[in-house]
Amino acid sequence: MSSNDTPWEPPLAGTETEHLVGALDRLRTTFRWKADGLDSDGLRTRVGASSLTLGGLLKHLALVEDYTFTAKLRDEPPGAPWDPTAWDDDPDWEFTSAAENTPDELYDLWDGAVERSHARLTAALAAGGLDQHVYVSGSAGRHASLRRLICDLIEEYGRHTGQADLLREAVDGLVGEDPPAGWRPLANRLPWAPDASHGASVNS
Repeated sequence: MSSNDTPWEPPLAGTETEHLVGALDRLRTTFRWKADGLDSDGLRTRVGASSLTLGGLLKHLALVEDYTFTAKLRDEPPGAPWDPTAWDDDPDWEFTSAAENTPDELYDLWDGAVERSHARLTAALAAGGLDQHVYVSGSAGRHASLRRLICDLIEEYGRHTGQADLLREAVDGLVGEDPPAGWRPLANRLPWAPDASHGASVNS
């Protein structure tokens, strides 16, 4: 098996930056695999009393991606497609409004946000590395490092990917820890996988 079959795998012995970014990309890929190839009903499926859906998680994590590498990183607005007034009447707007989006819209939203994050993170790392201070700060005014920003996003994906495990199993029984070798999203591409524009999904 070559690295081209599993481009989401972190290095076995790389630098700190390579391992942090690699861990984040592996979680991103696992989450995207769990959400891939579903119709509207699948993306709206709930488990038990929870209101969470895979569609809601796609939209929420797209927002987190954009917010992390704009507002938290440089005190910049997340920009399109986010409208700050959308949360005025509903603090969970990204979760609840996902039911109004088509599957293509939700997949495009997440894929686009991750692609933007990759570009922004690559530029930030080149400009100052993991130790540089970012805009977001704690209650005492001490600014976080870029390392902390990446670690927080890893934690965010860890929590939501576990939720996605349960939701996807409820939809069609799909289980597993990692995507199978050679997996690519049905309609879109992973921005860190150069050959992701082709290849079969597990659902094809």
